[in-house]
Amino acid sequence: MTTTHSPAATGAAPTTSAAPTGRVPGRRWRIGGLLGAGVLVNYFDRLSLSVAAPQIQAEFHLSPEQIGFFLSAFFWTYALLQVPAGMLLDRYGPTRIGRWGAFAWGIASTLTALAGGWAGIFAARMLLGIAEAPGFMVSSKATGYWFPRGERALATAIFDAAAKFSNVIGVPLVAFVVVGFGWRWGFGVCAALSFLYFFAFLFIYRDPSQDEKLSATERRHIVEGGAAPEGAPAGGASGMLGYLLRQPKVWGLMLGFAAYGYSFYLFLTWLPGYLVQAMHMSILKSAGFAAIPWMVATLSDLFVGGWLIDHLIAKGHEESKVRKTVLVCGMVLGLAVFGATQTTDPVWAIVWISIALGGLAAAAPVSWSLPSLIAPKGGVGTVGGLMNFGNNLMGAAAPIATGFIVGATGSFVNAFLLAGAILVIGIVAFVFLMGRIEPIAEPSA
Repeated sequence: MTTTHSPAATGAAPTTSAAPTGRVPGRRWRIGGLLGAGVLVNYFDRLSLSVAAPQIQAEFHLSPEQIGFFLSAFFWTYALLQVPAGMLLDRYGPTRIGRWGAFAWGIASTLTALAGGWAGIFAARMLLGIAEAPGFMVSSKATGYWFPRGERALATAIFDAAAKFSNVIGVPLVAFVVVGFGWRWGFGVCAALSFLYFFAFLFIYRDPSQDEKLSATERRHIVEGGAAPEGAPAGGASGMLGYLLRQPKVWGLMLGFAAYGYSFYLFLTWLPGYLVQAMHMSILKSAGFAAIPWMVATLSDLFVGGWLIDHLIAKGHEESKVRKTVLVCGMVLGLAVFGATQTTDPVWAIVWISIALGGLAAAAPVSWSLPSLIAPKGGVGTVGGLMNFGNNLMGAAAPIATGFIVGATGSFVNAFLLAGAILVIGIVAFVFLMGRIEPIAEPSA
């Protein structure tokens, strides 16, 4: 089969899709929906512990500091395995790695539901971190394969918005099960959903070159529009890693996305607890209030970080400038977390947090589209691994730091102030280190 190189592969200037005339079939959007469903289930697994934490804390008599460590268990293994998982993904591809990962999610959630004590839950959460390590990168790399550059923002927003939307439906769902049947059943529901997704991915997903249901017309639309080329890196995964670590653009992406991750995971792990402790709500009421900012984030993700970017680029606006503007402006809106420190009214707190999460959600799909837009051939998984490594180190740090701050002060004010200060550092990294959004040159032979 003849290989057609995209502009991203050759280092040429990005182009918009050179779509064939006539109607293009929509197989790629069905694949995008499948990937979004996977991230949705993935995040059900993650948020389940934050919802069940008050019951677990009461049953095992845990302090806020211990709960902080408890909530971070997933992120230690998840973060540490990001780079190795990205290298394996570049070597073996989304199909194989995606299947094994989805199966392992279900095993980890099952073990959590069956755990005999808090130590067993802690170990099961660390196992979940191992299982889900390649999950987001699988979606990012597969989206690069399946979508031309002119559709990449919306395609990426589909799976990234699922992470936010999981809190809209997942928190109330898990809260209902936990309150009605106990915390073990909450993890049991997540396990069942994980296995359902495993079978869906097993029977539906293939890379474009292996998908018999992909028409020649749609394949041409994808390839000619600048899709990321399939295949492993020419110099091997370890050589690609060393090359990428010498690129300032990659460091800017890592630091900027790490700053995003601190605020995102602070709210992902502590928002229900914040509403219960600081705003004196019940678990069910806190779940309803917590759904509001996550719904705002979902809509912002899809319509600003996704549709608006593709629309502006299709209208002829310069691609790098459009993506960079949305990225930086979204991070700036994240500074609304400072506003939540100035109120004790739960309504105003939710308003400020909604603005912050809405801004961060607009920036997130831009970040997740960058590995497939800037990486050399075969390096998308490694770039994604490096980016998500920094992000999830903050995912491990945020719940622990918040637990210690709340335990020492009895308040979330300083925890939110710290999140805002870290965001400022991330904005600087995105603006001055990352530079233009364009492909990194191929490593020399």
